[in-house]
Amino acid sequence: MVVLNKIYTRTGDKGDTALGNGTRVAKFDPRVEAYGTSDELNCFVGIARLEATGETDAALARIQNDLFDLGADLCRPDMAADTDAEYPPLRMADAQVVRLEAEIDVMNANLDPLRSFILPGGTALASHLHVCRTVARRAERLTVALAGQQDINESAVKYLNRLSDWFFVAARMANNGGKDDVLWVPGANR
Repeated sequence: MVVLNKIYTRTGDKGDTALGNGTRVAKFDPRVEAYGTSDELNCFVGIARLEATGETDAALARIQNDLFDLGADLCRPDMAADTDAEYPPLRMADAQVVRLEAEIDVMNANLDPLRSFILPGGTALASHLHVCRTVARRAERLTVALAGQQDINESAVKYLNRLSDWFFVAARMANNGGKDDVLWVPGANR
């Protein structure tokens, strides 16, 4: 369990921070960018929850917890050392990806197929979920870039990829089951 007795430590005053294994890196390190963006996404999910009710709110709560798991995973480099760690690091699991896929399938079953791209918007909840979708895509891009440089958990990338899909489908559900989606009209303002 995490215990935070003092919020400021002054250890990062020179522009570096500690990873989960104690290694110090620059605050602009690709690993910090990846888990920092997942934290930013978690904040946007919290905002979306202000508009959500019922099962959507419960699903968003699960996602918020998963995003903390993701941050814990991404902040801990050197997966090969996991077996030697005093406390095994928390890693994303494929079961979290499978859960998102199942939730997507349930939501998508109630939607008409898309015949046009949709514009982000509609209800307040749909709009917030579209912001979450785009921040999830940015987190995914940063995590994929990190994976090109360092060994990371493949489930982390899969999770972010499914998560942006989840937000897209949930946004459609929040727009009256897709009936109130705002459709893109190519070249409409030429």
